[in-house]
Amino acid sequence: MDLVSIVLSAVVMLFLAYVFTNRKKHIYNNFPPGPKPLPIIGNLHMIDMAKPHKTFIEMSKKYGKVFSFRLGMKKVVILCGFDTIKDALINHADQFSNRPTRPVISTLQKDYGLIFANGENWKVMRRFTISTLRDFGMGKKTLENKITEEAECLTRTFKSYGGKPFNNKTILNAAVSNIIVSILLNHRFEYDDPTILQLMNLINESIRLAARPMVTIYNTFPSVMGWLPGVHKIIFKNIKHLHSFIRATFTKQKQELDVNNQKNLIDAFLAKQQEEKPESTLYYHNDNLIALMVDLFVAGMETTTTTLRWSLLLMMKYPDIQKKVQNEIEKVIGSAQPQIEHRKQMPYTEAVINEIQRFGDIAPGNVPHATSQDVTFKGYFIPKGTTILPLLTSVLKDAAYFDKPEEFYPEHFLTSEGHFKKNEAFIPFSIGKRSCAGENMAKMELFLFFTTLLQNFTFKAPPGAKLDLTPSIGSISAPQPYEICAIPRS
Repeated sequence: MDLVSIVLSAVVMLFLAYVFTNRKKHIYNNFPPGPKPLPIIGNLHMIDMAKPHKTFIEMSKKYGKVFSFRLGMKKVVILCGFDTIKDALINHADQFSNRPTRPVISTLQKDYGLIFANGENWKVMRRFTISTLRDFGMGKKTLENKITEEAECLTRTFKSYGGKPFNNKTILNAAVSNIIVSILLNHRFEYDDPTILQLMNLINESIRLAARPMVTIYNTFPSVMGWLPGVHKIIFKNIKHLHSFIRATFTKQKQELDVNNQKNLIDAFLAKQQEEKPESTLYYHNDNLIALMVDLFVAGMETTTTTLRWSLLLMMKYPDIQKKVQNEIEKVIGSAQPQIEHRKQMPYTEAVINEIQRFGDIAPGNVPHATSQDVTFKGYFIPKGTTILPLLTSVLKDAAYFDKPEEFYPEHFLTSEGHFKKNEAFIPFSIGKRSCAGENMAKMELFLFFTTLLQNFTFKAPPGAKLDLTPSIGSISAPQPYEICAIPRS
């Protein structure tokens, strides 16, 4: 088929889809308001592809806390502000609990696993994941010990630079990765091990490329864009490599499996396969295992690493805050190894960690939801299957709940007497049925890594360096590349 035929076929398909969509206009009576779309492309021309959440925040000023836009021919509803998002994800949890199909993911993941699964498959995988994470230490001393041991390894690595400038991204990524790897594989990698470096590279590159305009266009027009080269093909290649690694790993473990001595999450999943129950065949199959492992690798590696990178950058930017944290560490912990039990005695440190997560705003657009059924919400009718974006950035920077939403201000989480105070709009892990399954593990990692590092080092910028707090472009809001000087504390 020549290029002219391909283009003509694409135009015809898009035109027919457009006509079909307009025949269904009666379904969208009383649909949330939004900007007028163009034929075929919808409102794509209005969106800042690099930082779409910025566009949505501006649109909300005109159209309100609940509004719509068109991504190609697909209608999407944006939810803004804590009160609106809480109402949707808590009070209407069942109606907003699905995930939409994202072709760049579903092409290979097949809607299996945890993050983008729906229906009973999602429920079974979430139950299994939370239960197994607990079995292998989440919220328990066993996992705390693994994190503290890893924090000691991280400290030794930082000390090896002798106070000279270095980029901390790969080192932090490897340290954090070892925590989820210990649960998934019962293994630990050295920070320069080629296997962990390759896994991190595949995941980091895919996350970075996922924010490219080509991926948005591919997700909007997969039948057309599938013919063309682009970054979506690189993401496919990376996911295939991850699948191959996981398949080889569980194939080996299956040969050595002892159901009475399960050593990691893969063992637990493989044991479920052997139970010979209807659920074993329906849900505990290899495709689900591969997709689940990819989901947990990505979630367990990237988000906590990014938060820790923000933490060190912000401590360099605000040395007075860094010093206050160190003073509290000296007062409560001294030279002992930081433990989770110390957290309740350290209100300022806890406030700073929360503010790092709030200010870092690492998932500004959230993972998209979809309506599982027709729903009337805030007076608007939203049909089943509509993609929903509960904009997390609009919550973490909601002026109704945070006095200085655009500033780094730990006092957001402190009373006037210096006691720690909770803020209900602090939902970096989202809320509701689709909130992060590994939230407790992430909180434990952040506290132990952060306090151990600040106990052992004072972080300073290299001479002449300018500290830029502008996030880099990507589906996760990460800091720009930077170097640190880790000055050992006597």
